[in-house]
Amino acid sequence: MGVRIALVAGEASGDLLAAHLIAALRARLPDLHCAGIGGPKMEAVGFEAWWPYDRLAVHGYVDALKRYRELSGVRRALLKRLLDDPPDVFIGVDAPDFNLWLEQQLRRRGVCTVHFVSPSIWAWRGGRIKRIRTAVDHMLCLFPFEPAIYDAAGVPATYVGHPLADTFPLEPDQDEARERLQLPPQAPVFALLPGSRESEVANLAPLFIETAKYLLDRYPAARFLVPLATRETRVLFEKAQYAAEAHDLPLSLLFGHAVDAMTAADVVLVASGTASLEAALLKRPMVIAYRMGALQYRLMKRMAYLPWVGLPNILCRESVVPEMLQDNATPAALGEALARWFDDADARRALAERFTELHHTLRQDTAQRAADVILPLIGASRDS
Repeated sequence: MGVRIALVAGEASGDLLAAHLIAALRARLPDLHCAGIGGPKMEAVGFEAWWPYDRLAVHGYVDALKRYRELSGVRRALLKRLLDDPPDVFIGVDAPDFNLWLEQQLRRRGVCTVHFVSPSIWAWRGGRIKRIRTAVDHMLCLFPFEPAIYDAAGVPATYVGHPLADTFPLEPDQDEARERLQLPPQAPVFALLPGSRESEVANLAPLFIETAKYLLDRYPAARFLVPLATRETRVLFEKAQYAAEAHDLPLSLLFGHAVDAMTAADVVLVASGTASLEAALLKRPMVIAYRMGALQYRLMKRMAYLPWVGLPNILCRESVVPEMLQDNATPAALGEALARWFDDADARRALAERFTELHHTLRQDTAQRAADVILPLIGASRDS
């Protein structure tokens, strides 16, 4: 019988990450069988999805509470299936709130467990390291500073790089992106990315629209690109635009195409999150903005360990790009910060050099390095 690996990926990013990993493993193990919870990209490389990954998708704490019984039922059904016929290795791909409990139960019963993508214990909720220690045989880390945290806690961990660094070009082609998006070659172009979640867009869309107005007064030839991930977020942005009476803004809404928009842009205004790392890998100057409910912000601020929220600053370990949060995020403040980047070519070049160094650090052929770690674990599990 061939090698059998169970995987759980809980969202689109995990589906892509797991698909690359499965392909890398299958190249070395032609008889590999992978099954569990996943998405279309995993299925395209031969994964058997017992449940689709969108069954695990939740949007915030309220949605998670509403769907707790459903999610718990899926998790217990999956656990029973895995215990009835144990895999050689279980790999939880991100989704820590779902996967760590599952990994803990499986490991107690002798199944080797790997968690792919470290939770952000370095940013907040550091107490999760205790649970991770009981749940995970090996942690695969996307950022170079993470393994030391796990080593200190007695959890085997390996830095495997970030998959985005493998796929993004070291030298993005701005001219080609502008041509594809039919933008004037010499126009000032600003990409506005208000987030992928509906709550983020609801909080940030009015602010970003007012910031665009501020910039248009300063740069009358400016163009604005707003890539949005879903139909729901597009509707939210359009409502905010209508309420702001901003119909005449030279603003283009895009379905997806976030990478194209940032590549074409001179400067990026971005919500805190993975998109800020994408902007860094595209060597774009940026301003990071975020707003949330006052109570939630006070709670998050009290729980945070680092002076930054943006991944570019966290990875560079200093404030290389401005972060403007809550009351500090005003149209004038954001507009001035974006204008400073646009007007200072030397600062843009220096930042691009810094981001190129970061890109090389993160570019590690993630799927192959992860496979290198997992293959010996399969052998150990099968020999035990």
